[in-house]
Amino acid sequence: MSTKTPRRSAAEAPIGLRGRTKRSSDRTDVSIIFTALALLVIGLVMSLSASSIVSAKSTGSAFTLFIRQFIWAALGIGALLFFWRFDYRRLRGLTYLLVPASWVLLVAVRLPGIGVSAGGASRWIRIGSFQIQPSEFAKLAIIMFGADVLSRKMGRLDDWRHIAIPFFAATAITCALVLVQPDFGTAMIIAIAAMAIAYLAGSDVRALAGMTAVAGILAVPVMFGASYRMQRFFGFLEKGRNCLGLAYQTCQGLVALGSGRWFGLGLGSGRAKYAFLPNADTDYIFAIVGEETGLIGTLTILSLFGLLLVLGVRAARRARDPFGFLLASGITAWITLQLLINVGAVTGLLPITGVPMPLISFGGTSLLVSLAGLGIVASVARRGRTPARASD
Repeated sequence: MSTKTPRRSAAEAPIGLRGRTKRSSDRTDVSIIFTALALLVIGLVMSLSASSIVSAKSTGSAFTLFIRQFIWAALGIGALLFFWRFDYRRLRGLTYLLVPASWVLLVAVRLPGIGVSAGGASRWIRIGSFQIQPSEFAKLAIIMFGADVLSRKMGRLDDWRHIAIPFFAATAITCALVLVQPDFGTAMIIAIAAMAIAYLAGSDVRALAGMTAVAGILAVPVMFGASYRMQRFFGFLEKGRNCLGLAYQTCQGLVALGSGRWFGLGLGSGRAKYAFLPNADTDYIFAIVGEETGLIGTLTILSLFGLLLVLGVRAARRARDPFGFLLASGITAWITLQLLINVGAVTGLLPITGVPMPLISFGGTSLLVSLAGLGIVASVARRGRTPARASD
């Protein structure tokens, strides 16, 4: 007879606390809201600066793209505050509808007359004068689904079948639909976030390692199956030795970052956005931040994201139930992972993946979904347990 003791999930520690539940002066939820709003304000300022030149050339006004981003930001603030006040536990069960709904939208981007293509990719759906990107909704849907399913299966996750079905099966379908667009960076974020949730839920480490190995093997031919992804990878390997060729974007990003020195050239005074740096307002907005606000500006943004990470972890640890723990952990992991991938690409530490910086980069759907996700984390924190003092 086996005497193996199942690995405890990280959720069991906060759930096991039996300290006083009376609300104290701890306001992690409010701190999350204000930190998110601070990053949003910085993002709007930098979006105006970074998109002004492209906007003027394409629409005749330097403010057209910014106005669209501002409208999305207003919707995002509404989502942030709504989910903050909304009891996250009422989201359970809805996740079974959100994932199939995201699949429908991911398929719709490929349909003529519905989907919108740009730069060789079909990732958007046009609604009036606006566009939505379904893959952004899919990130949050998979995290919510994983938190719901795995929290119900805690104690049985030493069996790989309880991990794979239905959570990893749903994750695989979502990643496949995102890859068809194609969007390798988003698919990678969804897959890694799913692995993080499964680990935190107490899944068997060997089973997760095996599934990760299989996913990695499958990802290699996918990554090299497109010529532009191969060019990005070899441009990364160039490490600045071919700045007029494969490493052009990487070199221009580093030039912009270095030009800012300590305090930057001043808001609006950057030169890289004048057609020197591709995607200056989206994937490479961090380079514009460095150029115009200097090292001080970049460290301020990174510090705010670091604070958001600490607050997200605190919200997860104090969650009242496993669902809240996994929900807050998954969303925090997603935001942090996306930040690291974006900054890593801009600084040349990682290959370019086309992943935007959360809350900062231009892009309405990403902004809306990120703020909604942080609102859910704030909801978990608002209803979390207050740890007892050591003297109690």
